[in-house]
Amino acid sequence: MDLNTKQEILEVLTMPEETFWSQVAPAAREVCQKQFGTSLLVTAMLAYTNICKNQCLYCGMRAGNKIPRYRMSPEEILPLAQRAREDGLGRMFLLAGEDQNYGFEKLLTLIAGLRQQGYTIALGAGELSRTQYQELHDAGVEEYVLKFEMSHPDSFQRLNPSTTYAKRMGCAQWIKEAGMKLASGNIVDWPGQTLDELADDILLMKALEISWAPNIPYLPAANTPLAKEGGPGRFLLNNKEMAILRLMMPAIKITAQQPGINPKTGLADETGNLNAIACGANLLFCDLLPDAQADAFRPIDQRHVSGLQHCEAVAQLSGLTLDLGGE
Repeated sequence: MDLNTKQEILEVLTMPEETFWSQVAPAAREVCQKQFGTSLLVTAMLAYTNICKNQCLYCGMRAGNKIPRYRMSPEEILPLAQRAREDGLGRMFLLAGEDQNYGFEKLLTLIAGLRQQGYTIALGAGELSRTQYQELHDAGVEEYVLKFEMSHPDSFQRLNPSTTYAKRMGCAQWIKEAGMKLASGNIVDWPGQTLDELADDILLMKALEISWAPNIPYLPAANTPLAKEGGPGRFLLNNKEMAILRLMMPAIKITAQQPGINPKTGLADETGNLNAIACGANLLFCDLLPDAQADAFRPIDQRHVSGLQHCEAVAQLSGLTLDLGGE
């Protein structure tokens, strides 16, 4: 099944649910299996600070929200990472709010320590300078995660008042010029988003030649302005986007850690994860954060990602094996 044009994307986004699950989702899953075999990729994930200078209208960690804040040092993080390494995990996704006072040298020290432990590293730390992206690549970061969130500049500017669309796109270009893979994606079905905008989001991911699509549906976060404008995004639209992305870009990673209808299970919802896998998603996370920090890292409410045991359960239910990346 070929999908190349905006019209073809819109046809999938608007097709009846039954048609999607009987025709498009199986085609996407088949493409995923041809590319990755019967394996689900697993990456360790650790959010090292939830402090953020930005005021994004959708994010629970926006600077104006009164939540417990934390900042973890390399000395706290590296023992957690070493235990995960001993469990066979070999990929690390470090993420953070845009914490201006964490210290770039401290971040480089952390990356050096993780590299010594044998990890391949993906990092998401927001908008940085061109020189800093190059330093991160040179220190051993292979992939940088910088979501564009929404592809229309006017929507982006309204919902991300602390930066500009031009700056976000400029940073994406610097990341690629530095030699890192670019992981990027959108928020699916936020209040007010049109299907036309959603189709443009998908086309932007294609144009950016992303390595990983870390997209999830819009999930309201407490005390955020956007939560007052509408409820959760439609999970079906998110499933459709994942299938479209798999068909358009067979080799990318697509986040399978997705919510289900029970909000209390967060992103560790088995049904949500299995539906994503059925649409061609193939990446699960093993969260390394201690409980206190895990509860405080809340860009969305009820984030819950869970650990390796959850990944093993999803693999068993889906009839797939886990690739921990540790060999």
